[in-house]
Amino acid sequence: MPHWQTSRTLIDLARPQVMGIVNITPDSFSDGGQHATTNAALAHCEALIAQGADILDLGAESTRPGADPLTLERELERLLPVLRVAVTLGVPVSVDTYKPGVMQAALDAGADIINDVWALRWRDPVHGLTGAQVVSQHPSCGVCLMHMHGNPQTMQISPMEGAIVESVRDFLADVSQALVEQGVSKTRIAVDPGIGFGKTVAQNFSLLAQQETLLVPGVALLAGWSRKSSLGAVTGAAADDRLVASAVAATLAVQNGAHIVRVHDVHATVQALRVLAAAQSEK
Repeated sequence: MPHWQTSRTLIDLARPQVMGIVNITPDSFSDGGQHATTNAALAHCEALIAQGADILDLGAESTRPGADPLTLERELERLLPVLRVAVTLGVPVSVDTYKPGVMQAALDAGADIINDVWALRWRDPVHGLTGAQVVSQHPSCGVCLMHMHGNPQTMQISPMEGAIVESVRDFLADVSQALVEQGVSKTRIAVDPGIGFGKTVAQNFSLLAQQETLLVPGVALLAGWSRKSSLGAVTGAAADDRLVASAVAATLAVQNGAHIVRVHDVHATVQALRVLAAAQSEK
């Protein structure tokens, strides 16, 4: 799994990539409101790059459990002023959205990656467009397909049941193959098991323990454990006090095959992964 093809960059996955989270929102579960203005978001982008972020992930709509959906216009109003500058900062830029209209506008503005919690399945009720159509019509953008059970309004009310690992594995394989059949090279695709998106604490840790079984041949794997409530459940720590737990979870995810980790705390994660790399180099 040597590379991830994105709009402007062929990302080398021989070393785990750290994707820094930039929430341009007032209501994200962990840092909502801290970077909600354009200037604050851009300052955060620059700070994350200085800390060692390989990729920036911009999100203008919260997908935390119970979050209310945002209109297309409002999401673009938040996103585009930040994105237009972020793409000049020297690292690949991902946009976290499920709306095809936002995807198209983001790619037109120079975004490298579309990161979609709906795995490109959400259809615009007005125009009938899907994210799969937008991505497959782009010549080279990267895409991350996430597993989510239900939707952000209901996913933690009725979490998954049954053979969780097998169900997530089959879903990720199926959505990846469907995109390949629409002409998208596997080198452009990453998959994400969707920690916390419609899963119980035990189910999330099962996915971590058995993460290697989720790997899709030729497709990158992204893990997003940062500050998740499951970490709070086992440590008792509040969302803003989960730095150590998040760094440990990211390190375990990389040990178990993740190529990219999506994190709030870039500096700590980079340090943790350097320790892991040093230990692995001596095997």
